[in-house]
Amino acid sequence: MGQYVGIDLGTTFSAVAHIDATGRPQIINNERDVNITPSVVAKNKGELIIGEFARKTWGNDNRRGAARFKRDMGTSVKYKIEDLEYSPTQLSAEVLKHLKKVTEDKIGTIQEAVITIPANFAHEARDATMEAAIAAGLNVKYIINEPTAAALYYAYQSNGELSGTYVVFDLGGGTFDVSIIKVVGQNVEVLASNGLHKLGGADFDLALWEIIAKKYLVQTKNSLTMNEFSVNDAEDAKRTLSDRKKVTVEIEREFVDISRIDFEESISSMLAQIEMLCETTIDEAEIELSDITSVFFAGGSTRIPVIYEIAKKVFRKDPISTVNVDEVVALGAALYAAHRSDGSNLSEIQKKSINQLKVAERTSCYFGTLSVGYSESKGDVLMNSILIEKGALIPCSVTESFHTRVAGQTSVNCRITESRAPETNPKFVKIIHEEELELPEGREAGQEIKITYSYDVNQIMHATFKDVASGREKVISLSFVNSGNDSAAINKFLVD
Repeated sequence: MGQYVGIDLGTTFSAVAHIDATGRPQIINNERDVNITPSVVAKNKGELIIGEFARKTWGNDNRRGAARFKRDMGTSVKYKIEDLEYSPTQLSAEVLKHLKKVTEDKIGTIQEAVITIPANFAHEARDATMEAAIAAGLNVKYIINEPTAAALYYAYQSNGELSGTYVVFDLGGGTFDVSIIKVVGQNVEVLASNGLHKLGGADFDLALWEIIAKKYLVQTKNSLTMNEFSVNDAEDAKRTLSDRKKVTVEIEREFVDISRIDFEESISSMLAQIEMLCETTIDEAEIELSDITSVFFAGGSTRIPVIYEIAKKVFRKDPISTVNVDEVVALGAALYAAHRSDGSNLSEIQKKSINQLKVAERTSCYFGTLSVGYSESKGDVLMNSILIEKGALIPCSVTESFHTRVAGQTSVNCRITESRAPETNPKFVKIIHEEELELPEGREAGQEIKITYSYDVNQIMHATFKDVASGREKVISLSFVNSGNDSAAINKFLVD
């Protein structure tokens, strides 16, 4: 019997969960019988390795490994391991392959998997995640935002007793997400969600390393190197500071003292960003602070004392972490995997555990197209016209009509844009796809071009640009799913 699993593909650590025979979501420990696996790829004797040994290898010599590559998903960035270069998608696929093998050794064949992603992931990054899963040999039909997965598990764990508006505060190793959700029993609806793509525990580690390096320089007059004291060592010191107000590290027989206050001051600008984003999300959700019932924590970096204080200060509630914050996202993803499956491989007990679940997600960006508008001061101007608003319930579909500008126009430039804010200025939006739709010759101006944007449950964009009179159209699916491409081709989009 095939299994349905949820995979939290994290920036620093990953986890896998499934619904067990009792109908409850459970973490599947790795080959070391540990609940989380470092998302690090390294080389040992010419072979790629993943996990704790890879993490130590990379920490001692970053030329022999790669980490934190999730942050660059969907980009052209390359990571060099010894003499070969790898894309973030290829490296993520290697991590997923490893997780797949370990999981199947423990529970049998994976029939379907749900992969989690940060709520703030751009379209290309979401698409690249799907491609990495395909390259790893996983059957992935759905992805889910990390804070939504966490909310799903918190709702499930309450046995249907949650009712109100909640905050999911998700701070992991590489990204920060905050979502405001409405929960009634096991029905989860996202009201607003925002995130910081490159802010998390890895940044805190580096900030702490730099403090230690400065103190070491003052004490010894020597510059500190990563070989003498690695980022992994700084991470260990950071964890100690979550329990104690001071830590002493030994470097080359030299002792360096670091206080919790030193650490908090070094990350103060990042803390300010977190606080401001939380306040923005409250505004976007159109709620009052008094409407918030509670704050749920997810992600290992929420164990840092100052993070607790920030969340409490902004939301005026004591945050709750009634589950392991390293596991909650994977556990929620496992619930979602079973919920989204056809149920053919679920027992009656398993079906009963997920039959009350409901999830309603919202778009995290604005999607539009570039068109020519008219301004009294400037005349014809190129502008960005938004079709799908940020915060729209998904799946969703929007159709709008545009018109050709001049007589004899023979083509339309089909451009799909993405932005975090409701921008009309083309300079401040990202064009995520562009191509030409050819038109018949010899026509008058003002011919109708009908544009339809659809956003599916995996938060992948589909678009149709149709010339109404001739019936000619461009149908675009910005997705690699079922494309047959390999992960090396990640920087090209599939056009159906």
